[in-house]
Amino acid sequence: MDKKQRNKILTVLFIGVLMAALDIAIVGPALPAIQKQFAIDERSVSWIFAVYVLFNLIGTPLMAKLSDVISRRKIYILDVTLFALGSLVVALSSNFSILLAGRAVQGFGAGGIFPVASAVIGDTFPEENRGSALGLIGAVFGIAFIIGPAIAGVLLLLNWHWLFIINVPIAAVVIYLSLSTIPDTSGQRNNKFDWKGMSLLIIILSSLAYGLNRINSAKLFESFSSPAVFPFFIISIVLIPFFVINENKINDPVLRIKLLNPIQVKLTSILAIGAGLSEAAVIFIPPLLVSAFSLTASKASFMLIPVVIAMAIGSPTAGRMLDKFGSKVVLITGTTLLAAGIFGLTFKSMNITAFYIAASLIGLGMGFLVGAPLRYIMLREAKQSERGSAQGMLTIFTGIGQLFGGVFVGALASSQGGGVTGLRNAYFWVGIIILVLILISFRLKSHQRELQKTGG
Repeated sequence: MDKKQRNKILTVLFIGVLMAALDIAIVGPALPAIQKQFAIDERSVSWIFAVYVLFNLIGTPLMAKLSDVISRRKIYILDVTLFALGSLVVALSSNFSILLAGRAVQGFGAGGIFPVASAVIGDTFPEENRGSALGLIGAVFGIAFIIGPAIAGVLLLLNWHWLFIINVPIAAVVIYLSLSTIPDTSGQRNNKFDWKGMSLLIIILSSLAYGLNRINSAKLFESFSSPAVFPFFIISIVLIPFFVINENKINDPVLRIKLLNPIQVKLTSILAIGAGLSEAAVIFIPPLLVSAFSLTASKASFMLIPVVIAMAIGSPTAGRMLDKFGSKVVLITGTTLLAAGIFGLTFKSMNITAFYIAASLIGLGMGFLVGAPLRYIMLREAKQSERGSAQGMLTIFTGIGQLFGGVFVGALASSQGGGVTGLRNAYFWVGIIILVLILISFRLKSHQRELQKTGG
């Protein structure tokens, strides 16, 4: 395959991944408008994000495996088609339940777009070019977060439906180009998917998320013991040992539990959950701005731009600091900046200037916390033969944090009356969680110890 053909493949993959990544970046600005149209509280609003993340977690390992078993092209096209179908359902939804069903289909399809794109690159690019190609695809998420709020702000001038309708023609172009560009690789039909492990993980996460979302922080003990919470927590607790046993005894598990043995990996996994929770919390900033400053959803979207600019500065800065100071210093810095920014959102006297300061701190903190430092630790701690599994595990833990973060913020905000007061209280407790992450970061290896050979 010549360079020109590989570049065509990369272009098609880039557009598909960008389409899916943008949907994560622009959903936050759409929340106030959706909330207003369907007359729902923050507890319900949180599921717009959470259901997407849950089905994304399901779709990622399943679609990656199906692309091995069937073919890269067929599954990539299937993923893009599902994403477009889900987008159309969301845009045309006449009630909130239909909207959530569309978000589930979107998340399921999007879950496979990035891993299948990465697999196509592995199949078609020579080893010396794979790193740069994967780096370009990975950079799509950063690009999406930079341009997402601006795109959302413009489309919201029409209405929120256009944020999802726009996916349909883009998906049609991707499908058309994929048919003639992406190789139709033959499958390895002897591969087995961990259906039992995946099913158990779905039930555990769904039960925990639902139970957490139904908690009323104003009546904590009463709500915790209620039929809407307690049974779901019990289901999750009972099933966790069965999930661990299953994952330890099969060759290709959804989650490779044995990788969690080193304390450094355990700490990194907790930090990944915290990073995901923080990402979910940022999604609720537009509703806070709409309520606090009586803004339109479009103007609130544009006010997120300082967050993404600060992330664009923080992320490469963190990468440079990793080599010089190590992951411990970078993560302590990131979590401290993030905590300062989150607590800045909780002040009753917050004005526009104070918000921009807090937003900049949040963006810098997220740039330091999300991505490079955590993956750097995993690369050093895992054996060379297990590095792919370690990176996949990190993605799962980040997704779990996003899932729980979404329902956690929504539940707390709703319990405290919703609106400005409810969201400020929710952010206060998010800040407390990030303070815990700072303490966890102090337990990581020093730079000198980190440089010693570990993974092999």
